[in-house]
Amino acid sequence: MSAAPPDNDVLWARGIVKSHQGTPALRGVSLGVREGEVLAVTGPRGSGKSTLLGCLSALLPVDEGEVWFNSSPVHTLGRAGRERLRRDRFGFVGSEPHLVPELTARENVALPLLLAGAGGKAAYTAADEWLERLDIGELAKVRPERLVQGQRQRIAVARALAPLPPVVFADDPTAPLHRETAEQVLRILTSAARSHQLTLVLATHDPELVRYADRTVALVDGRLTGPAAPVPRGPAAPGMTGATAVPAAGR
Repeated sequence: MSAAPPDNDVLWARGIVKSHQGTPALRGVSLGVREGEVLAVTGPRGSGKSTLLGCLSALLPVDEGEVWFNSSPVHTLGRAGRERLRRDRFGFVGSEPHLVPELTARENVALPLLLAGAGGKAAYTAADEWLERLDIGELAKVRPERLVQGQRQRIAVARALAPLPPVVFADDPTAPLHRETAEQVLRILTSAARSHQLTLVLATHDPELVRYADRTVALVDGRLTGPAAPVPRGPAAPGMTGATAVPAAGR
């Protein structure tokens, strides 16, 4: 086994290869993600962005190569180990919300906290806080079937953030949203990550959204084509003002 990655890399991949039914999706990708960083992975549809996030988040086993999380090997874990890692350490937001239809918005957001052993009061308090921060507090008692897609997606973002996982993966999370709503949700997502020192790995094909990241890398045909230009934080990014910063949770 090779040496572990640098201590300041919360995620680290070396030479990862992944195919889907014989079709190459990743072709020897190596990447480090620093603790507390907001990293955007860009590229056209079909470039391997979702597969890369799947491998980094332990959703998909790699065919070849190594993936590390906090200096612990992920690529050697079996299915049960990968499931525990995702449940206990990672948050995930996809382009579809995948909410539990029988549960209200509040119950959906509280669910991962309850599964992790949090008490009911703490779980529901956190759920209420995050729904308010995403401007959907009034929908707490509403079930997903009565909501429009943009509202459901905000609930999915709140659900990913409520447990304050060390790493949040966001795979094209604003795809179903109108531009104004997409910008607002991404501002909240990135500012929440920074205020809580979470690492955020964001995959997007929208070049307008990468300005919210600290750094970008580009994927084309399953290969990294080199880092994009650094993107400044905070005031240099349009719309990022002190008013949008998310305060630390009172828990």
